[in-house]
Amino acid sequence: MRIVDKFGASRPLFSFEFFPPKTDAGFESLYRTIAELKELEPAFVSVTWGAGGSTRRRTVELVTQIEAGSGLTAMAHLSCVGSDRAQLSATLDQLTGAGLYNVLPLGGDRPEGYEPPPDALDHASQLVELIRARPDGARFSLAGACYPEVHPSAPDADTDLRMLVRKVRAGVDFLITQLFFDNADYFAFVERARGAGISVPIVPGIMPVISGRNVRRMAGLSGARIPDDLSAALDAAGEDDARTLEVGVEWARLQCRELLRAGAPGIHFYTLNRSPATRRICASLA
Repeated sequence: MRIVDKFGASRPLFSFEFFPPKTDAGFESLYRTIAELKELEPAFVSVTWGAGGSTRRRTVELVTQIEAGSGLTAMAHLSCVGSDRAQLSATLDQLTGAGLYNVLPLGGDRPEGYEPPPDALDHASQLVELIRARPDGARFSLAGACYPEVHPSAPDADTDLRMLVRKVRAGVDFLITQLFFDNADYFAFVERARGAGISVPIVPGIMPVISGRNVRRMAGLSGARIPDDLSAALDAAGEDDARTLEVGVEWARLQCRELLRAGAPGIHFYTLNRSPATRRICASLA
């Protein structure tokens, strides 16, 4: 089923993001996580694309396995980095050959020293155009990434918003935000996006904190700001994993409740391939 057709239902859409593991043991653990989270009846799950296209094969295999093995609706991330037009088209053919038409086109993060192949695409909007120009292009449900606190490589917020408008006009059906920890940033972003003419659903992306060290690293990479109250609570938890988990679950729970009360169309959880924190948060929202 096309994900875009699920919006407008009587209840918000909950969705989960996974990444392709590097080992067989990692895949076994992930399949257990998927089985546990399936009980929450997510609207869809998504599978990331490794830096430089490093997980291309595993991403396609994983979304195919999820749809066939679990019955969940799965969306594949697809990045411009590491592929030319022909390779991107071939990947899309693999997906559609398996009956999969839910895709998140991305510009992609360029590794240090990266040299794009000939005929490569530079921006997600170009990849959206490539998909929509296919004979079966209208069948796709396309998501788009957006950044409440500005894309790390954008020179300023206005430029970032103009690029987002271009991507939506190219054919994006709904947006999913990068992780954020202050709802004020999401609300301000949505207001700016609506003012720029973007009318598609904007789903907030939430990552429950399970490690203070890891969340600070991810925040640094994504440009997400950690509010002082959250930072202080994580400092107080120190290296105590159990206390850190409690801090992360409670912070994300309060975020989600406020977002849903304010009319957010759903919540997209960055699970880090684990289920306990996400399951607890979803249970508290039921």
